[in-house]
Amino acid sequence: MDAALVERVRSFNRTVTQRVGALSDRYLARDRPLGEARLLWEIGTEGCEVRSLRSRLGLDSGHASRLLRALEQDGMVRVAPSPLDGRIRVAQLTRPGLAERALLDRRSDDLAASLLTSLRPEQREEIVAAMNTVERLLTSAAIEIRTTDPRAADARRCLRAYFAELDRRSDTSYDPAAGVSAEPHEMTPPAGRFLVAYLRGEPVACGGVKHHPGEPSDIKRMWVAESARGAGLGRRLLAELEADARRSGAQATRLETNRVLVEAIGLYRSAGYAEVPAFNDEPFGDHWFQKRLA
Repeated sequence: MDAALVERVRSFNRTVTQRVGALSDRYLARDRPLGEARLLWEIGTEGCEVRSLRSRLGLDSGHASRLLRALEQDGMVRVAPSPLDGRIRVAQLTRPGLAERALLDRRSDDLAASLLTSLRPEQREEIVAAMNTVERLLTSAAIEIRTTDPRAADARRCLRAYFAELDRRSDTSYDPAAGVSAEPHEMTPPAGRFLVAYLRGEPVACGGVKHHPGEPSDIKRMWVAESARGAGLGRRLLAELEADARRSGAQATRLETNRVLVEAIGLYRSAGYAEVPAFNDEPFGDHWFQKRLA
């Protein structure tokens, strides 16, 4: 790695942590550090599973427990077993915790405004645009793509969200059983592969590929959560699936999609897919695409 680039990143980190007050034990002039304040924000008004908090914030069990205990001692948080599964612990904000979170929100807004106040209007636009770029790229760098059994809990969670979005956006009800098959055994090596992408430990995208000896491989079940869109994740998933198709010996990949999925259609065209006549009888398909693999 270029040493000059590393130094620029370190300089940026020092500037930001100092400017936002991350080094203070009294973040936003409250009697708690940034870590505890961030935990209040992450728990939110609806509560959150403790394991999800650890995953989202990248905390080990010991550190997360210390932060939660400190908030419990201050009467801000209550941690108890989930009513649905006693093995899972859930953190909830108490009434004082909700009030503290609201106060932190207002002071955080004031801090954000203070970063912009001394800048000219064009400088404000410039710094916010740069922040958007940094956030997008850091989000992309934090995403991990894993080969997953399509029957696993995280894979099924992504597929349920995918089917629900298709049903919500389509003019007609979507029934995955009525279309061309994409069964778990068809997307499990060596017959195929199924990928799940994770952002801060949460599954946010999926995609599968089915191989057919001597024929193009089929791309199936491509989905990206709304919260993870804009970071290039769909393109990364597609490239991983195409690479698996190449390893299987396929000369091309193909897929079908519905006309309402305009973002997906744009992705496929920009990734080199050409529209072709229908190659299957998928009832939910409006467009069929194929791509020759190098």
